Parts: sequence; structure tokens; C-alpha cells
Amino acid sequence: MNDLTSILPRSTSLITRGIEEGLHTGVQLYISQNRAVIADTGFGESRPGIPMDTDTIMLWMSSAKPITAVAIASLWQDSLVDLDTAVCHYVPDFAKGGKQDITIRHLLTHTAGIRNSEIIIRGVTDENEIIRMICASGIEPGWVPGRRAGYHLSSSWYMLGEIVHRVSGRPINEYVREKLFEPLGMTDSWIGMPGGKYRDYGTRIGYMYNTEGSRPVLNNWHDEPDCALVSPGGNGRGPIRELGYFYEMLLQKGERNGVEILSPQTVESLTARHRSGMKDRTFIHELDWGLGFLVDSNHYGPETVPYSFGRHCSMRTYGHGGRQSSSSFSDPEHRLVVTVVFNGMPGERKHNERIREINTAIYEDLALTSIRET
Repeated sequence: MNDLTSILPRSTSLITRGIEEGLHTGVQLYISQNRAVIADTGFGESRPGIPMDTDTIMLWMSSAKPITAVAIASLWQDSLVDLDTAVCHYVPDFAKGGKQDITIRHLLTHTAGIRNSEIIIRGVTDENEIIRMICASGIEPGWVPGRRAGYHLSSSWYMLGEIVHRVSGRPINEYVREKLFEPLGMTDSWIGMPGGKYRDYGTRIGYMYNTEGSRPVLNNWHDEPDCALVSPGGNGRGPIRELGYFYEMLLQKGERNGVEILSPQTVESLTARHRSGMKDRTFIHELDWGLGFLVDSNHYGPETVPYSFGRHCSMRTYGHGGRQSSSSFSDPEHRLVVTVVFNGMPGERKHNERIREINTAIYEDLALTSIRET
């Protein structure tokens, strides 16, 4: 690969400056355009004394949510689930607590109103107990599904994973390995890493730090129990380039390297706007959503929108961010895929500034600053 600093001068400068300022100690970056790889590289260290390279296994956090959405979509296009059918049709106990009218579509668009259960499942690792606790919890007071929006950290995604399990007969972690990761060449990607693989990977598993203070504080999310947790909305792991393969599949209308995962019609449905102009009660900002994907929301304030895809992305851009640490998206207008993960979590404000500036710089370095669609 050519010298990246000559291709991406502003972007690489911002990444290295972040290392110098203590926002992160290491970064993985993958960029492709028109099916050609522009960047597949690492910066800094993944652990003390261990370079961050392209094979490092990194935690994607909520950037894993679209993977579960695509798993649901694969069942939908085979007529095995219906997005507007109540969740309790697939998981009968979910009807408790006034949740009987919540549909799969509500889960995918963060309009279900079951954020209450986030508190009670915190720290619980048994997946069956998590599902039982979510089913037993009530809907938020005064919430009408589909009429209010509020980002759900994990509760709705556990339920989506459970629907995949009950309909397909395979746990969500096994389903995505068979149906998505292996066909796409995402051989080192996992939602719930088996113990044998954890031990084989060893120091390839990267660290994640809290960098809000004056020095990095190591989280324990690289330990075996944390890597093994099957959390469909927050515990995806792998080299960030492999998440790039996933977005290349979407950008190419459901296929990559001759392997079809979804139909073009299903991809179009997933990434279209299904929720528009609604203020998100978690982020306290207007945000547009597809089915499991954040859709470009710069029109609500390019300097304030959280988890930005950059100031120059087209309005058709879709993707997702991971808690203070990652960004992943496809921009159909520019035929661009960007996936990036930082191993430092500097707080919401600093991360939003960091990701906005770096994603903006990528567009400027690649001369992709044409007038946005209206």
C-alpha cells in the first residue's frame, strides 16, 4: 500500500494527534471506494508494547447492532418473520407489562419504549435470564410504540437476537457466524467469542481504555468472560476491516465477491429512512433511523449530531457508531466505506468531536466534498 500520509494527510494527522493528546493509544482504520481498498492499517499500540495492526481483534460495541438487523432481515426476506408483527408472537412472555403492541419494526427503530430494562439487566451475563428479565419488565410510562424515540442500548437487541434464535433454531451468535461472517470472509469476527478462540488469539485481542482522565484506565472488556458474552447489540469483535467487508456487502446491494447475503430490495429497505424528524430521548437530538441503521442526520445540526459520519457525507449515508470508540458507514453516493475503531473512550463530547473531524477529513483527503443532496 502507498504511503498513507500522502493519501490521507489530514486524517492521519488527526489520528496521531489524538494519540499524542491521550484520547487513544491505538486506532484501526479501513477505507474502500469503488471496491478498491484505500486504507487497511493500524496506528499506535493495542496493548502496552504491542502494535495495533490490521489483525488486532477489537471491540466494536454498538457498531455490532446492524449485524443483528441484517440477521433479522435475512429471515424477513425469506418470509419467516414480519416486521409489523408483535414481538410477543415470537416470544409470548414479552407481552407482559403493556408491551403487547411492540413490533419488530419498533425494536429496529428504537421506538419500542423498553429502555427501563437496561438498568435491571446490567451486569447479568446469563442470556436466558436477560430475556426473562426484559420480558417481565414494563413499557415506559406514557410511551406509545412508534410515537416516541429513544435509543435502546441493549434491551431491544437482546429481543431481536431471541427472535432469530426462536425462528431459525440457532442462537444469534451461531446464526451470524454461519449466515454472515463466514460467507463474507469475516473469519475473526464474533458476537460472543468461544473460549478456545479466545485462548488462541492471546495478545491479538486489543485493550479498551477509559481516557476521560489524565491517564488511560484499562477496562476489563478483554477478559475471557467479557469476550464470551453474547450481546447482540454491543459485543461484536473483530478486526475493523472485517466490519468493512460487511458494509461493502451492503453498498454492493447485498453481495460481496459473488456471495449474496441479501437481495437488493432488502438492503434498500434496511437503509431507507423509517424514522424521520423525531427527537431521540436518549441522545436529546433529532436523529433519523433506518431498520437498525443510523441514517445521516446532518440536517438537524452538523456540528451537534452525535456519532457523525462527517460534514460531507451524502444524505443517503447509513451506518452506526460504537460507544465513544468506533464508527462504520457506507455512503452510496460516493461509493465509500469507512470503518474505524479507537481503543480510548474520552467521553461523549470529545468522542463526537473526534469522530466528526476524522470522518470529515477522510472526505476532504479523498476530494469527496461535492454539494450534499437535498
